Amino acid sequence: MRTIMHSNRLHLLLPFALPAAADASSALHELHSPALDKLLARAALVERVAGEDFQRTLPHERWIARQFGAVAGNAADEAPLAPYMLLADGGTPGENEWACVEPVHVRIAHDHLVLIDPSALELTDEDAATLLAVAKPLIEELGVCVEAPCPRRWYLSGDVLGKLAGASPLRASGRSIEIWLPHDAHSGQRSRIWMKLQNEVQMGWFEHPVNEAREARGLPAVNSIWLHAQGVAQRVRSPFARVLSDAAATRGLALAAAAEVASAPASFKALPPLEAGVTLVELGPFTAPFIAQDWAAWQAALDELERNWFAPALDALTTGRLGALSLTLAGDTGSVTLSATRGDLRKFWRRRVLASLFE
Repeated sequence: MRTIMHSNRLHLLLPFALPAAADASSALHELHSPALDKLLARAALVERVAGEDFQRTLPHERWIARQFGAVAGNAADEAPLAPYMLLADGGTPGENEWACVEPVHVRIAHDHLVLIDPSALELTDEDAATLLAVAKPLIEELGVCVEAPCPRRWYLSGDVLGKLAGASPLRASGRSIEIWLPHDAHSGQRSRIWMKLQNEVQMGWFEHPVNEAREARGLPAVNSIWLHAQGVAQRVRSPFARVLSDAAATRGLALAAAAEVASAPASFKALPPLEAGVTLVELGPFTAPFIAQDWAAWQAALDELERNWFAPALDALTTGRLGALSLTLAGDTGSVTLSATRGDLRKFWRRRVLASLFE
């Protein structure tokens, strides 16, 4: 008997789709997503990864790195994505080790410093380039190469940096930065060379006209830099025929693996024709509200995804126009992957609710 292969398969990657159970119980009282609920209830569980509280990378970063083979089997907790981000931004990583550095705002809380979500800076390319012009000579004085094909993301490479364990900015956002600052990956000690560089850049930007103009407009000053995702590009392969995403790391991995790459469409109906193989779509509307702990906005993002993605995808699966649908929902520490075919939708005895997946 010949096995029927599902040629048109869709995989949705949803970062920050799993709030903590405590947050959900206190703030998300009326989750209404019937299409997603049915998909989750009937789908088969493919993988559930429980992360740890102090991992320095995000579960969706680790998931995408594993899918493309960018990490070794014994380094599943890492996500050395900087070289692929550089590739997506138009650079050439080669065989060098690269770290991604982003201009950020660190605010003073009661007795500690807190990193804010970099996207909340509303930093223009022009202002970022102006600030880079101040910081670049300070970095190069150390013998460190700087590439900045994207003004808001810079890439550093140089032996003097050593091997640094940095934290993803969205992993550290909203928290005291003390435990998330870069440290030597081997000794665990705070990197003195990085601290020195960070301080010099901070002084160079203090009372800079760009920051004075930002503060006059009610925007936070760009007062520090954040390092993360250090690594060397590996030979990768794509399990996806095409990748639709706006995330630099995901796009870069797909480019390195010679997969078809494009931006994520606004809705399921705007998808290009799903041909042979798996199409990965990364959707990010949960990110900003999750980081800001704005659960009303998180609920609104769920409602929008229900209308634009889950309901039409479920309809396509039900009618056989879609061969299989997979969902990877990630949170702050862990992730869950489920997969459903048309036949799975008839397995009424399977029961699972969204709230049961919350961390």
